[in-house]
Amino acid sequence: MEYHITDDIKHILVALLIGVLIGAEREYRSKSAGLRTMILVSLGSCLFTILSVRIGYPASTDRIAANIITGIGFIGGGVIFKDDNRIDGITTATTIWMMAALGMAVGSGHYQEALVSTAAVLVVLMFLSPLQKMLETVNTTRSYRITCAFTEGVMEKYETMFRDAQLKPVKARHLKRDGIATGNWEVHGRKKNHEKIVALLLNDPNITSLEY
Repeated sequence: MEYHITDDIKHILVALLIGVLIGAEREYRSKSAGLRTMILVSLGSCLFTILSVRIGYPASTDRIAANIITGIGFIGGGVIFKDDNRIDGITTATTIWMMAALGMAVGSGHYQEALVSTAAVLVVLMFLSPLQKMLETVNTTRSYRITCAFTEGVMEKYETMFRDAQLKPVKARHLKRDGIATGNWEVHGRKKNHEKIVALLLNDPNITSLEY
């Protein structure tokens, strides 16, 4: 198989450009995986794909490249964080996954597909965020954790408060220990209704701890 070093250099430069474009957007938004990470993922995927074709030819040109998908999963998993109420970093992790796909596309010489996909990724990251925020005002999900002194029917009281605020509590989990009651709810509804119920709960003298 014939190949030219200039083609490889072209692949690497295009992969660098794609990493800069998407990495700059992530860096601007102060994400955990920013400019350098996106560039390195794009370049690494591109180089591994080039080497996979070179080393594996003619029997198995995809042997090394096939493992990029597995390896990138470990990097993506490192930027996902979970606390009691939410999971952060999924968009950044999927962006890293997409960067690997773009680097592989460039490394295999599919420039048009890579550049069109890069434009699509930038549109999603830059312009769909306002739409997402608008949709969240219509319907958003929050987790609530309420701790208070146990009395008969106290958890049902707070569940009724959610419904009175035109919110829908689901996946309720309650715990009673040593006279202390703890309730956990996943609640769906409009953002303004969430703000309304939070104000009511913060002013409730019986609540000793509120997390949302």
